[in-house]
Amino acid sequence: MKYNLPKYALAAFLAIALGCSSTKQNIASSSLPVDRKVDSVLRLMTLEEKVGQMNQYNGFWDVTGPAPKNGDAADKYEHLKRGLVGSMLNVKGVKDVKALQKIAVEQTRLGIPVIFGYDVIHGYKTISPIPLAEAASWDIEAIKKSAGIAAAEAAASGLNWTFAPMVDVSRDARWGRVMEGAGEDPYLNSVIAVARVQGFQGDLGEFNVAACVKHFAGYSFAESGKDYNTVDISHNTLHNIVLPPFKAAADAGALTFMNSFNELDGIPATGNAYLQREILKKEWNFKGFVVSDWGSMGEMIAHGYAKDMKHAAELAANAGSDMDMESHGYVKHLVGLVKEGKVSESRIDDAVRRILRVKFELGLFDNPYKYCDEAREEQTIGKKEFQDGVLDMAKKSIVLLKNDDKKLLPLKKQGQKIAVIGALANDKTSPLGSWRIGADDNTAVSVLEGLEQYKGNRIVYAKGADVALGSPKFVVETKINMTDKSGFGEALNAARGADVVIMVLGEHGLQTGEGRSRTELGLPGVQQELLEEVYKANPNIVLVLTNGRPLALPWAAEHIPAIVEGWHLGTQSGHAIAQVLYGDYNPSGKLPMSFPRSVGQVPLYYNHKTTGRPGNGQPTESVFWSHYIDEQSTPLYPFGHGLSYSKFEYSNLKLSSPSFTGKGKITVSVDVANNSAVDGKEVVQLYIRDLIGSVTRPVKELKGFELTEIKAGQKKTITFTIDEKTIEFYTANEKWEAEPGDFMVFVGGSSYTSLEAGFSYNKDAKP
Repeated sequence: MKYNLPKYALAAFLAIALGCSSTKQNIASSSLPVDRKVDSVLRLMTLEEKVGQMNQYNGFWDVTGPAPKNGDAADKYEHLKRGLVGSMLNVKGVKDVKALQKIAVEQTRLGIPVIFGYDVIHGYKTISPIPLAEAASWDIEAIKKSAGIAAAEAAASGLNWTFAPMVDVSRDARWGRVMEGAGEDPYLNSVIAVARVQGFQGDLGEFNVAACVKHFAGYSFAESGKDYNTVDISHNTLHNIVLPPFKAAADAGALTFMNSFNELDGIPATGNAYLQREILKKEWNFKGFVVSDWGSMGEMIAHGYAKDMKHAAELAANAGSDMDMESHGYVKHLVGLVKEGKVSESRIDDAVRRILRVKFELGLFDNPYKYCDEAREEQTIGKKEFQDGVLDMAKKSIVLLKNDDKKLLPLKKQGQKIAVIGALANDKTSPLGSWRIGADDNTAVSVLEGLEQYKGNRIVYAKGADVALGSPKFVVETKINMTDKSGFGEALNAARGADVVIMVLGEHGLQTGEGRSRTELGLPGVQQELLEEVYKANPNIVLVLTNGRPLALPWAAEHIPAIVEGWHLGTQSGHAIAQVLYGDYNPSGKLPMSFPRSVGQVPLYYNHKTTGRPGNGQPTESVFWSHYIDEQSTPLYPFGHGLSYSKFEYSNLKLSSPSFTGKGKITVSVDVANNSAVDGKEVVQLYIRDLIGSVTRPVKELKGFELTEIKAGQKKTITFTIDEKTIEFYTANEKWEAEPGDFMVFVGGSSYTSLEAGFSYNKDAKP
């Protein structure tokens, strides 16, 4: 597509500003540093135009119809024509994006292009597993590739900015948005954050999208697991648990951040200068821009922090929130606030520089229609290589939670009658999961369809019971079926005559995600009763879970022979699950979040701290120690847990030295043997415990892992390196540093099964 530069106003202005001899000299493709290009544009802008760049609107107009004449849509349309819109969201497809970009570029005074954002969370049209499921793969390259597939489809559809990745460390399974992140551990979240930023952004000279790291910060620590609720965490938790994934993403070159709905230390994040200006922009030297979450500026009024929208705009701008998503606070009030001296124009200039820089880096000044090629859109969406990619990601995300001595799994491929029970088994929408708003309903491969690809067995299907009532929609409450058991009889009849029963139970894809907090973590509705009734008829059950969060399943864990965590795996869900059930793919996933025995245990996480009681030993009779009187304290399935059709055994843990200094390091090695007849992959996990610190330290922390393939009957030696960086934390000195002392190291296949040894670190000793 040719770009006829002299048509666009900005090119002429820039030529004059920079002393160019011809308007055909495109500043965006010149050799000048980006910052000089940005400053050149900034000098041409009026205060009103600068504020316009800080304004983001949701899609408001059907571009195939006439221009809006009245109301809010007409105001937004007029703002777009006047250059008072810096970004738009929820506009997708080349035709619509191009039409709106044409107005911004060809009808405004300066012709500054608009950046188009969208929630491309785990795919655009071709859907990968939900992010929590992808985290269960512990396969960083696969996760990076998955983000790249999402970016390629989104970019081909005119989009150039995704509101992902979410890197909130999530300890409370009641919170519905755990499905959108990488679980409970800051280290695993950090390495996955880097992978997803790199996958989305790739080489921005090509057709990738800007990443937006969210939610900055503390959003996932909402009290009671209730979305949008109050957050009250310590300085220690903020720096040691919450912030590391954000820092890793910033260091990886993420172009944008999104602030969050919650308050922190009594100050809403959108108006929190400590987070946005002090930590992100000053301490971390972040050069991109910060966008608010939807309407979060205005919500500061409801928090009781701002008295009205004008006051909210003042607070947000001064705190370092650069772009307003759909509060309309900046576009209405910021010019006046500058004139009144309540917000400095230098603060406005800083925000606009950041926004313009991202637009330059995306190549939008060089070619505003870079992302607007209808032929590329048609050729890219749903490509076979993308389907193959999300299938591979889905298989890697599956976790085998239990497979007892009955050995129901893998399934035999010939001569069996298999009863498939559960409404979710025949659902082609639920597997897409939550936050897949670019995808079409009814486009996933169902579990039943996947199983039917294997022709050697006879399959009988019975719904049993609906999980959700009505047709679940993203924007409305998804009701749980609490009463209708009319399909139980058909399910029991199918089970009685079967060799194996595959029950597909869990949550509908739209029973998780934003606004979907739960107070119970069992199987929703009548599903638990259905499971127990079918078990009475035929105990040879393989339970396939499809869910977006950890569930509390103590009865199933005790009674059901085989349990497979199948998450919401996206477009190719059914094929992935079927291939694992039949053994054509050996599962290797490991849990990124602990599964509780009871909802009363949550928040539940492996890297908890010890307490003064039990102290050195757990009391056996006294009641005065930290415990429950009605439940164990341990999880049902711990962080890092996951079985395989292979059998892995760990031995021979060795340290190269019992100690090291600030300039040195030690290596940790362990032998891992595959004592089975099946080739398989294992995630070997390294944990460390700092025994004494200037602030109390967790009982163990993940510090490294390696996903390795081990052939049947073979043994591998896996080696990790521990140095000063490995043992750093945010200390009582309020900085990241390694403190001298004694440590324990643990290596194994989960956070609860490991070999252990000890070492010491002396910061000042000579090497």
